Amino acid sequence: MKLPAPRGSLSSALVDALAGGAADFTAVPDDDEDFHLSLFICYELAYRGWDGVDDAWEWRLDLLRLRAELETRWQERLHELVGPPVAADPETVPAALAAIVAADDGPSLSGYLRGRATHGQFREFVMHRSVYHLREADPHTFAIPRLSGRAKAALVEIQADEYGGGVTARMHQELFKQTMAWFDLDLTYGAYVHAVPASTLAVNNLMSFFGLHRARRGAVLGHLAAYEMTSSLPNRSYGNGLRRLGGDASATAFYDEHVEADAVHEQIAAHDMCGTFAQAEPELAGQVLWGARCALAVDNLWAQAVLDAWATGRSSLCE
Repeated sequence: MKLPAPRGSLSSALVDALAGGAADFTAVPDDDEDFHLSLFICYELAYRGWDGVDDAWEWRLDLLRLRAELETRWQERLHELVGPPVAADPETVPAALAAIVAADDGPSLSGYLRGRATHGQFREFVMHRSVYHLREADPHTFAIPRLSGRAKAALVEIQADEYGGGVTARMHQELFKQTMAWFDLDLTYGAYVHAVPASTLAVNNLMSFFGLHRARRGAVLGHLAAYEMTSSLPNRSYGNGLRRLGGDASATAFYDEHVEADAVHEQIAAHDMCGTFAQAEPELAGQVLWGARCALAVDNLWAQAVLDAWATGRSSLCE
């Protein structure tokens, strides 16, 4: 992935340093665009890295200090959005997750894409989602070595499906490339980071914020559970919307796969993964529910931003 164009003082300093310039991280983010791009730049060093950037940057202390400062601000924003984690009865975690999902009344982006979106709008949606879907399972996979017992086995079961059961062509990342190819998009990993706004980067930064920290292992499980428990019906809508626009079986394969897979994953995630984890580590039961709330809230902000742009005839991507 090529280093993106900066969006403010801090991301400019980061890009400069990673490209070989002086490492001066005293700047503060100018706005949300600068903040989330800067945090995304820091996080990507723990994934596939940036073209031409030394891998040693992943553990540079000055950059880790900066990342920690940004994460503190990100956590404060999440507390403002959904409140901090609160203690919960571990026995009720699966039911509580179901209640959180049932109570979610966020904007129906999937409904819009199913029945009203133009070819260009659906193409924009795919560009937004490519930032996540081309590394789809990876943020949650960081939790595997931090678990044990049934919770670990359940997470591996879900992730194995995400990675195609060992068959490259069945990997969900690869299936999504088929959708991108139908829209004649660039299949390169991270090709559209430069084009998506802060709200899209925030969705991805949340996963990394949870997944890269052992201390938030409960939150990343709650995040994954929320995704699995809310995925089946929207993906049916996405597939049907794409068929309405003329999408063939190859183009819709990613969405059709998730209709069936996530219906199964929903029960595994709520009961076998989150339920048994909460029983094994009851002090983190509330963190599981917090992770789910954060997942839905941040996704809803992104979906609303996309719909608001389209409602006024604007592109939902960066100008």
